[in-house]
Amino acid sequence: MNEMEDRWLSIIEICKYLGVSNDTVYKWIDKHGMPAHRMGRLWKFKKDEVDAWVKAGGAAEPAETDKKRKE
Repeated sequence: MNEMEDRWLSIIEICKYLGVSNDTVYKWIDKHGMPAHRMGRLWKFKKDEVDAWVKAGGAAEPAETDKKRKE
């Protein structure tokens, strides 16, 4: 059972797990450093890495004031 918990998840599985679309996950990989591993053409994910990233605020959008500072 523990082996199944530690397996690589596909884009479809991680989207379902997080409750977001493919486009959102691709954006998070590109712009927010979501932990993902490229295997050929496919992206694969480790659930524990993604959980830690979410808990650390990785998916959070910057506050409006932060966006203005960058401009």
